[in-house]
Amino acid sequence: MQIPGFQCPPRFGGGDATTLKKVFKILTLFGFLSASFFGVLLLYNGTLTFNPLTRRQHGGSAGNDTLETQAGVQQVQLKMRTPAPSVPREEEEGTTPADSTQPCPDNPPDLVGPLAVEFSHKLTLDEVRRKVSSPLREGGRYHPPDCVSKHKVAVIIPFRNRHEHLNYWLYYLHPILLRQQLDYGVYLINQDGEGVFNRAKLMNVGYVEALKDYDYNCFVFSDIDLIPMNDRNLYRCFDNPRHLAVAMDKFNFQLPYNSFFGGVSSLSKDQYLKINGFPNTYWGWGGEDDDIYGRISVRGMSISRPDLLTGKYKMIKHERDLHNEQNPENPGKLSQTQRTMDQDGINSLKYTVKEIVKDILYTYITVDIQGPPR
Repeated sequence: MQIPGFQCPPRFGGGDATTLKKVFKILTLFGFLSASFFGVLLLYNGTLTFNPLTRRQHGGSAGNDTLETQAGVQQVQLKMRTPAPSVPREEEEGTTPADSTQPCPDNPPDLVGPLAVEFSHKLTLDEVRRKVSSPLREGGRYHPPDCVSKHKVAVIIPFRNRHEHLNYWLYYLHPILLRQQLDYGVYLINQDGEGVFNRAKLMNVGYVEALKDYDYNCFVFSDIDLIPMNDRNLYRCFDNPRHLAVAMDKFNFQLPYNSFFGGVSSLSKDQYLKINGFPNTYWGWGGEDDDIYGRISVRGMSISRPDLLTGKYKMIKHERDLHNEQNPENPGKLSQTQRTMDQDGINSLKYTVKEIVKDILYTYITVDIQGPPR
């Protein structure tokens, strides 16, 4: 009996079986040739291993391709005969790079304000290099990578035998100056020998030597033992000479007197030349800051300052240096500032450079400033 709509499957005879065997052999041969071709292709591309879960992806490094597993776990570097094209970072990340030709903003965006400053942990110079030197160039130089700073600042430090203080200063100041987006360099002006110290004359030397390196338009003069406690206290120049260290801890964070101009100050190139620089005749401790203030007043300029909170400083405690004792002759010179300033200053400076060392953290200039016999 035949069920309606149902057909029995066809039966194959001997000839049909022979045909199937021939088809199977052809398929087998085709598979073998395909595998052989694929193996030759892999060897031609320099690939000795194959993972069926991998896909090829061009990397950004010249000369390398990367094989990534689908699970994102295994990566294999393959050497290519020609370098793979590198992809610009902004295209790769889909962002637009900062325009390095644009001026830096007047208010640096990365300032944090009050800072914790402490000197309990003794720092070595090598430790400071490891921690802060990566953005710097030889000589303690830096400029912002993503904008053009109009503040080309030489930071000048009169120096002798204060290496422990130097480590703290470099550790704290370089990060601050970077955040302030300055185009700056640090200059240590080291007085040669053991003669009587002359801070103001060393600062004059720093002005001259820094200008041999770069077209600075601003000069910050700083003692090595003073660390700012607020990075909004800007190490740049203003319309008037600037006194920065207005609230030291040694003075209970108060200005000791209205004409005080000691510690840290800044003058533009024009302001500095207008007062004929600093006096060269103040040997030993005391008096030169008041003479500088007098020069500024004589030339009809006034002093600008940050407020007492922004201008806070912490001083590294120490004994007074040998051969920098208080000089009783210095105070008597202050009454003669108006008469002597045109003859005693940058136009009468004499010194001899003994050595210049350019470290990644600073430029160290040793000078003979021809001190008086002791």
